[in-house]
Amino acid sequence: MERERIAALDAIRGLAVLGILAVNAEAFGGPIEALHDMAAWPFPHQGATALSYWFVDVFFREKFITLFSMLFGVSVFLVGGEHGDAVKSRLLRRRLTVLFALAMLHGFGIWWGDILSLYAMTGAVLYACRSWEPRTLMTTGLALFGAMSLLLVPVATVDAANDADKAADVAAAIATATASWAGAYEVNVRSYLQMLDGYPWAVLPTLSLMMIGLALFKKGFLAGRATTRRYCAAVAAGAAALGIQALLSWREVILLQPVAARDAVFGMLAPVIALGYAAGVILLLRSHAAPGLAPLVATGRMAFTNYLAQSVIMTTLFYGGRFAMMGQVDRPALWAIVIAVWAVQLAWSTWWLARFDYGPCEWAWRCLTLGRRVPFTRRPAGTV
Repeated sequence: MERERIAALDAIRGLAVLGILAVNAEAFGGPIEALHDMAAWPFPHQGATALSYWFVDVFFREKFITLFSMLFGVSVFLVGGEHGDAVKSRLLRRRLTVLFALAMLHGFGIWWGDILSLYAMTGAVLYACRSWEPRTLMTTGLALFGAMSLLLVPVATVDAANDADKAADVAAAIATATASWAGAYEVNVRSYLQMLDGYPWAVLPTLSLMMIGLALFKKGFLAGRATTRRYCAAVAAGAAALGIQALLSWREVILLQPVAARDAVFGMLAPVIALGYAAGVILLLRSHAAPGLAPLVATGRMAFTNYLAQSVIMTTLFYGGRFAMMGQVDRPALWAIVIAVWAVQLAWSTWWLARFDYGPCEWAWRCLTLGRRVPFTRRPAGTV
């Protein structure tokens, strides 16, 4: 029998996986050398291009990966149960091992921006503390997150000294990635190895978010069981943080005036904004708008499939041996592609789950974890 699901978690997860694409689109449209860099982007930083960067910077960047990280911390507990449960503990170990293997295939074989290997590694650390009390998880998570954010202060400056060299590196990477399948694979592998090299540093901030997310779930916030007043307060706090970031980002992105300790400030605002988004979704689920969120819930139930599908779709469009559009699509036009993918994933997730119990990748992950084939096709209501 299909296990009971928590609609709030699925809806937030759906929002997160769609929001992540809005940020990742830039990393598909250009090489890693141009990632989140205004000066290195293949198009001039002006007009609609600059406004598009500002819009993503304010409303999307770091917010949805933050939500995704928090929700992964919840999934570690839901799968692994309490620390003393030997059966579920073994299942969690296998699930994380399988995820790491699938992440390697994704990162090396499809797209270098894979985040799943980091989640598998960090989940293995959270494994040991998933049974902690909410207060301990929250205190430890906040302390760790604050410490890691403060470490960003000394390096939160803009280095424009090597703009010419960087532009040349970007042009060379685009030429290689769009020339052929082999060139695309070469650039992808090099970029993924660069990402993996930084993952040991990324484990601690990711762990802090997973701890915070699990604490909020155990307290009922992410499960949709908190009071309406608390969710309204979270929305208000998120809106205030969003306003602060909008002003600071406008100064940096549009006026081109440096923001002191930019990475630290924006990093600390991101969880506040992310939880404001999550609270807004939960409030909508409690309202008359809930039926309209069904496609978002379905998208969240298939988040693993949709995340991997985004990589396949976008590399098909931008990499060599296929459409090879890397470096040819500016930020405003990237939005048209993002919105089109959103529409497809919202529609197809709803269609698929009306017929099957799991998304295809969720099903494969489940089978590999359990070591056996599980039923795939949706059974009629009332059957076991």
